Amino acid sequence: MENKRNSFLAIALSIVIVIVWQFFYMNPRLEAQRKAELAAKAKQATEQTTAKTTAASTTDAGAAAATGAGTTAAAPATSADTAANSPRISIDTPSLSGSIRLAGARIDDLKLKHYRETVDPKSPLITLFSPSGTKDAYFTELGYVEGADTGKVPGPDTVWTVSGTPTLTEKSPVTLTFTNEKGVTFARTISVDDKYLFTVTDKITNAGTVPLAATLYGRVTRNHKPEGTSTYVLHEGFIGVLEDQKLSENTYKDIDKENVLHGKTTSGWLGITDKYWAAALIPPQATPFESSFAHYTTGQPVYQADFKSDAVTVAPGASVEVKNLVFAGAKEVPVIDGYYAQLNVPKFDRMIDWGWFYFITKPMFKMMDYFYRFFGNFGLAILMTTIVVKLLFFPLANKQYASMAKMKMVQPKMQELKDKFGDDRMALQQATMELYKTEKINPLAGCWPIAFQIPIFFSLYKVIYVTIEMRHAPFFGWIHDLSAPDPTSIVNLFGLLPFAAPTFLHLGVWPLIMGFTMFLQMRMNPTPPDPAQAMVFTWMPVIFTFMMASFPAGLIIYWAWNNTLSVIQQAIIMKRNGAKIELFDNLKDLFKRKPKEAS
Repeated sequence: MENKRNSFLAIALSIVIVIVWQFFYMNPRLEAQRKAELAAKAKQATEQTTAKTTAASTTDAGAAAATGAGTTAAAPATSADTAANSPRISIDTPSLSGSIRLAGARIDDLKLKHYRETVDPKSPLITLFSPSGTKDAYFTELGYVEGADTGKVPGPDTVWTVSGTPTLTEKSPVTLTFTNEKGVTFARTISVDDKYLFTVTDKITNAGTVPLAATLYGRVTRNHKPEGTSTYVLHEGFIGVLEDQKLSENTYKDIDKENVLHGKTTSGWLGITDKYWAAALIPPQATPFESSFAHYTTGQPVYQADFKSDAVTVAPGASVEVKNLVFAGAKEVPVIDGYYAQLNVPKFDRMIDWGWFYFITKPMFKMMDYFYRFFGNFGLAILMTTIVVKLLFFPLANKQYASMAKMKMVQPKMQELKDKFGDDRMALQQATMELYKTEKINPLAGCWPIAFQIPIFFSLYKVIYVTIEMRHAPFFGWIHDLSAPDPTSIVNLFGLLPFAAPTFLHLGVWPLIMGFTMFLQMRMNPTPPDPAQAMVFTWMPVIFTFMMASFPAGLIIYWAWNNTLSVIQQAIIMKRNGAKIELFDNLKDLFKRKPKEAS
């Protein structure tokens, strides 16, 4: 009865894992391929169309606080072309390169120096921001809304004047100035640290004769969706912590259907996030502001996260400072956590999508990162993290394997009970439970380790799939990117034959190792007597091998190493409890020729 219970449990868990795999991995992958095809068609149509792009103007709900304009030519301009045609100041820091357009003081040309598009060290740098008018326009901008008595105020088309150095570095801020016809001067100082945080401080000096009401706006705007966005595995799209101080996440698909307006708050942040990169605005935390996530179609799609603050009054002869923060860069865990601690911005660390099990996922990353800093290799860090997890769950695993060993020891007594009670299932069940009680056997001991390892498994998957530290992180040999599948395939003899293997037949070395270790782990237990259960017992490792072949290599390495440790652990515990280790007999039976049945 116990063997059947365990077999049914294994079948049920297998079905759950297959369903979860289909829902969380295959469905997003197919959806991503479909979106990539649609995006390619949309890009082709855009390149063949000349359209005037006008971003959203201010609304009475405070949804969009600024306007911006760009032109999509028949052949879209490149970032370099646009930079050459506009007055600009350069950005050059250890982490960033690019420029700021003086018209609108717009940060719209930004590259990440530490990240490239592929594992090839000669591949292009990652481009985060591109100017309006390019096919991948993406930028951030801060300005003011013009009122009845304000005169001209800095907006999307205001050309600022540079004072002092024309290059922004982590050691040398730049100062821009603009004075309107009423004698109001806006002096903007832009500074940046050695990572990805810009500080924009506006000093508004009113030399006029009437008070000035300055209404600040800020926006992050992009004219395209990233290709291959994932809607289930992680969040990509609009993000922020706003009026209710809860994390607000909306996908592009959500905003395509309906714009989202947020009420006033005096603390929070908002922006747009990709898998590894993000752009976010942190408005002045003392002044109430309202915000929105919006989508507009005016010649081409415009996706915009923006805010508009309450007016700040500047009396004649007085000055007021308005301070904004802009994050634009890679979502490195230590950097994001550092800003969260330094700036005291609510839930800024949740910019990284740790998932539902973030209370497990984040500590697991911290532990893995510690081992990485010690060994210098994230693959080794995964192996060491697996050992620590096994040690943490050792008491549960010890009870599990000890219970399995005792179950084997009482098999003769179980058979006696079956012979004694026959078809009286109620009496047999009562006698069996009494036997468990006498022998101090917990029949549920084998379930708890499995139940606890499911969130551990998905948390590790999150760490490997989401964190930028895993991106392009090598292991040894042919594994150059732990966040990508094993690049080898048995179809072309692991690269010996001169052709690429089809995706649906892709089966690398590490998935085969993982399947073999899973096979050994299952063979540690007796083969179920029931033919259907025996078939599941035999084929489950094969199914899992093909099912997980397209998972990130880091996850496959973890699973293979975890299986190996489990086999060793189970063998030691069962031997200590006097139970026979079934592995070698099961392997012999597997290859032994079975006698033919008599007719």
